[in-house]
This record gives sequence, C-alpha cells and structure tokens, in this order.
Amino acid sequence: MAVTVNKIREMKEKGEKIVMLTAYDYSTAKIVDEVGVPLILVGDSLGMVMLGYDSTLPVTIEEMLHHTRAVVRGVKNAMVIGDMPFMTYHLSTEQAMRNAGRFIQETGCQAVKLEGGVTVAEKVKRIVECGIPVCGHIGMTPQSRLQFGGFKIQGKTLEVASRMIEDARALEAAGAFAVVLETVPTALATLITRKINIPTIGIGAGESCDGQVQVINDVIGSFADFVPKHAKQYAKVSEVIRKAVTEYYNETRAGTFPTDAQGFKMDESILKGLE
Repeated sequence: MAVTVNKIREMKEKGEKIVMLTAYDYSTAKIVDEVGVPLILVGDSLGMVMLGYDSTLPVTIEEMLHHTRAVVRGVKNAMVIGDMPFMTYHLSTEQAMRNAGRFIQETGCQAVKLEGGVTVAEKVKRIVECGIPVCGHIGMTPQSRLQFGGFKIQGKTLEVASRMIEDARALEAAGAFAVVLETVPTALATLITRKINIPTIGIGAGESCDGQVQVINDVIGSFADFVPKHAKQYAKVSEVIRKAVTEYYNETRAGTFPTDAQGFKMDESILKGLE
C-alpha cells in the first residue's frame, strides 16, 4: 500500500520510528522501496554526491526534476519527496507555488521539501492549500551555509534554540506534515519533538526524533570524499566498485576478458557464405 501523509502522522502517534533515506536514481530507489523505507527524499544533496558540486547551492530545478522523475519510476509504495533547490522558492509565494507544482506535475512525486521556518511559513501554507504535502527543514539548512559560515551545529545558544522552536511551530501551523531537524543538539531536538505534533525527522539530531534521514551514499559508503559525523557506514561500496573496476581493467589488458562465455554464436553456414 502506498505511503501517505496520514500514514506518517499515524506512525508518530503510535510511536513507530519513521525511516527516510535519499535516492537519486531508478535502480537505487527500487531497492530502497523494496526494503520498505516509507519516505524517499530526492535531496539536493545530489549536487555533492552525484554531480560533484562543492555544495547544494549550484543545483538547479531542472537537475532536481530529472533525478526525481527517475526515482519515482523505481518506486511502488514509498512517498517520494522532491527537494526544492536554492532560489526556487525564495523570491515570492507565487514562485514557490509554481515550482512546487512543477515537482508534482512533472515528476509524479507526492511531496516537496523546503528549508526554513518562520521565513517560509506563508509559502508552505499556500503550497499546502494547493493540495501539495510539504516537509519542512530547520537547523543546519545547507542552502544557508554561506550565512552560517559553513556546516555548523545550530541551536547551541538560547537565542538560536528559541528561534528553532518558533520555526518548528510555524511550520506545523502552516500545515507541514513533518520537519527535518539537521545537525541540532540532541537535547534541543528532543524538546522540539515534544513541543510539536508533527513528526520530526533527525539527521545529526539524536535518537529522540520521531524518525531519521540519511544520505544513501553515506549509508552504503559509495561517496568516499568524507563521512559526516552523523552518518554510519553500513557498507563500503566504493571499495567493492574499485575492486571490480580494477579486475575488469586488468583482465581486458591481459586479454582474458571477454571469453566464450560472454560471446555469441552464429550459424557457420552463414559465415561461410560471407567469405
């Protein structure tokens, strides 16, 4: 059965931990969906782990739509959330509504994600009123890394912590069905989770959140540039790929690949007619 917003809300009410994972292509999304992960985020993190940018800021909406379409084609049950990239909802409420609509109409995903709290609450409200589910995102919001001075923990002072609580409440009031808390002290994330009725999805926010989200490349170890502190590598796929490519390279150079097992035969009488 396809996952809906109501299902995610019910999971919080029942105390069931919510799993979210990113995916950026058909093959990976198909595996993640078959495992039973209910929420698949096509994050703008693809800019770094798939496209080689040094941040999420250069990612365009066309790139996001392209990858989101691929993910949707691989999914049968999970809710797919399209991440709205930098400057696709910042200029006006109308811009936010139009681009959120593009995600739904052009990719087939079921929800969108926006970064920010109070500052985007009105945009979230209007998008939700259009019938589009919205997932919020506060704390260390990567699209604001220049303002933060890099990827830094958010909420360590009374002022910032109070503002984050206000942001979470504003998103709930605007109709967001969940909110991602990124790189937030565990105690603060625990408090926010208690203060709002919509699910909190943590990434570097401790174990008390209603759910967790991670970047698939960090989980499987396919992105070798660095491993974030909040991530746990359950495999080292980069090493498996390196080994396979090395063996292919060596066998091809040595002339031991391909063999008859990889070849195709034809009727020899036809071959003789060609001589």
